[in-house]
Amino acid sequence: MQMEYHNPVLLSETVEGLNIKEDGVYVDVTFGGGGHSRKILDSLGPKGRLIAFDQDKDALLNTIDDSRFLLINENFRYVKRFLRFHGIKSVDGILADFGVSSHQFDEADRGFSIRFDAQLDMRMNQQDVLSAYSLVNTYEEEDLKRVFWQYGELRTSPALAKTIVAARTEKAIETTFELKAVLSKHLPHGRENKILAQIYQAIRIEVNQEIEVLKEFLLQTPELLNDGGRLSVISYHSLEDRLVKRFIRSGLFEGEPEKDVFGNFEVPLKKVGGLIVPDAKEIKLNNRARSAKLRIAEKLSSKQDK
Repeated sequence: MQMEYHNPVLLSETVEGLNIKEDGVYVDVTFGGGGHSRKILDSLGPKGRLIAFDQDKDALLNTIDDSRFLLINENFRYVKRFLRFHGIKSVDGILADFGVSSHQFDEADRGFSIRFDAQLDMRMNQQDVLSAYSLVNTYEEEDLKRVFWQYGELRTSPALAKTIVAARTEKAIETTFELKAVLSKHLPHGRENKILAQIYQAIRIEVNQEIEVLKEFLLQTPELLNDGGRLSVISYHSLEDRLVKRFIRSGLFEGEPEKDVFGNFEVPLKKVGGLIVPDAKEIKLNNRARSAKLRIAEKLSSKQDK
């Protein structure tokens, strides 16, 4: 039985950005409902191949019955390792659509959404040990403060952390609505949902190590891509997008690359076009698209002048 997933964001733009060759090998590291994967397969010839990754077991129900397709139930931070395991050393394009799928938001018992009361969970991989429950109930105050500040960009981080630590000494905070009630005094009227969404985002990023995973993944892409191969990446919040933008520009996440005596420096990728965002029509059809940012890059030839 196929799971109900919403429309993939920036579908045509993301796949077109891969500049697909009919007999090429491509990777979709965030399979989800399979929307992007199906679009890639439509552009591939009989000799083309597509390998997809998704650590969420629910996504396996959407697998595509096609001899050119392989779905690997693993975190894409291990993309190089599992491609090698299947005999693939290099590819012609990689697509990544970060963030939580609409399906995960809509599954009440996964605890991702502020709309439903559910056990604090938020694990994309149900086998992982760290859940939202263990984070909220065991993290030291300083660590909670760091999570809310770093990943939620919340100025009230110290107060949020202090309130959680005080509340859990009385009783463990078990559900999403209990957490909301504990933090109610920090949720100003009219901005309640926006602040809650930032709090949930911060917890989710920490639980799933999303920033570390993103960095590990990006660092593997230059080695995996053939010369002229494309990277198509959609991110949903400024923290992710900044990392993607910097990596495409310099091959680093912070600082500048070392220059030679002539002031030149080598970078593995070059950007293709500018930032792409959804138009008003797509946002109207799919509200999740409103914060999406697509960046496309191409692997430079090792012999090419930078």
